[in-house]
Amino acid sequence: MKIVSLISSGIDSPVATHLFCDKVEEIVLVHGDIRPFTDERELINYLKLVDHLKKKCARISKSYIIPHGRTLTSYKDKCISRYTCVFCKRMLLRYAEEIAKKEGASAIVMGDSLGQVASQTLQNIKVIDNAVSIPILRPLIGFDKEDIIQIARDIGTYDLSIAPSVGCTAVPSDPATRSVIDKVVIVLKLVNDAVSNARLIIH
Repeated sequence: MKIVSLISSGIDSPVATHLFCDKVEEIVLVHGDIRPFTDERELINYLKLVDHLKKKCARISKSYIIPHGRTLTSYKDKCISRYTCVFCKRMLLRYAEEIAKKEGASAIVMGDSLGQVASQTLQNIKVIDNAVSIPILRPLIGFDKEDIIQIARDIGTYDLSIAPSVGCTAVPSDPATRSVIDKVVIVLKLVNDAVSNARLIIH
């Protein structure tokens, strides 16, 4: 089985990816580049993280870096700020689904842990999942943060994940925890434009 893993430079998604290394034949990584809502260091940290993960998991074959910042800018210019994080996750899933179709992958892996941040409440997860039809696998869904951090330390990704960079400045001051679907739906053209401009890295 081939899967697509939505992966950031943070702590959780590299751990989620690692947990599938012995369960699938191939893992394709998809990363949303959110510049200008972060700085160059975030992308550099991501590439270092992938290099390390590849040494631990030979099943990682390639990664797609999607220019997500332009999509986020379009949303923030036109839509309700409180729903930004939910919209962001929905769009990332749509990118991943398009890459999965292209690569012949069967599912998407995410690093969500229930209730850890605003976009990971049960209601928001329901709205986020509605964006795609492909199965979404969340191996960390019931994990405590400390458990995830311990695994990250064990596999050597923790220090890379906490390397300095500008945190996402698109996050609203009062993020919605109970989203409604019609507040975050946006045209598919944004997905197609972003995926068509993806940067592919073969590992």
